[in-house]
Amino acid sequence: MNKSNWGKILGLIFGSMMFHVPGAIIGFIIGYYFDKGYAQALSDNGGFASLMRRKASLKNRAIFFHSLFSLMGHIAKSSGRVTENDIALASALMDRMGLTGDLRKEAQAAYREGKQGNFPVEEVVREFKGYCYARRDFMLIYLEIQIQAALANGQLHPKAREILYSIGATLGFNKLMIDSIIKQNEASTHYHEKSRQKAQPAGMSLAYAYQILGVSQSDDAKAIKKAYKKLMAQHHPDKLSAQGLPEQALKLAKEKAQDIQAAYEAIKQEKGIK
Repeated sequence: MNKSNWGKILGLIFGSMMFHVPGAIIGFIIGYYFDKGYAQALSDNGGFASLMRRKASLKNRAIFFHSLFSLMGHIAKSSGRVTENDIALASALMDRMGLTGDLRKEAQAAYREGKQGNFPVEEVVREFKGYCYARRDFMLIYLEIQIQAALANGQLHPKAREILYSIGATLGFNKLMIDSIIKQNEASTHYHEKSRQKAQPAGMSLAYAYQILGVSQSDDAKAIKKAYKKLMAQHHPDKLSAQGLPEQALKLAKEKAQDIQAAYEAIKQEKGIK
């Protein structure tokens, strides 16, 4: 069917349904002018199917950022009260993700919502899990961002850790896995903090490198390569983008991938891995 006739056809149908023959004539005329003025623009942007995909994308993005920042607000509140430093750290994370305009306002509103005493943690996490179809790598990145935010001031409050355990359990990660992710991100946080203090990128120490890869100095080259490849696959931007991770969150996944690469290069040099 010719896309330029949609307006006339729909106008004819709805007009006849409401006012019979006179309505059909009026609907056809209105549809004609719709086709003339708007059909080409709609076609240029991919048609109705493309429009529906964009609407779905916007809905999914809203779910992602609402769950992400509302839970951040809830974790910040878990220590007793949300401080100015907590708010500044959340704002810094929004800056890293490049959140501006309405999207930033939505994230800020979600953060405030998470601070409420009756905030439904499990319900929000389950909604997120359904949105991403329980894709493990997608959920892992989401959990990592929560952990990065909780570690942003350099330490993790015990109550924040318990909430992270609860979030992880709903997503299918046990405490051992979450503790491992926390240790990896602690190393990344401390590495970047030292770099900021020196006002230039600092060479990654081997202690941080082993911690980021989740391996030990006694591991052989095969085990280290395996850990590296697994982490890089989990943080691959093309795969995560295809799974629906918003482009703003992809920036953090790319940053983590850079840390993983830097850690592997440091260990390769120390161990002479080819």
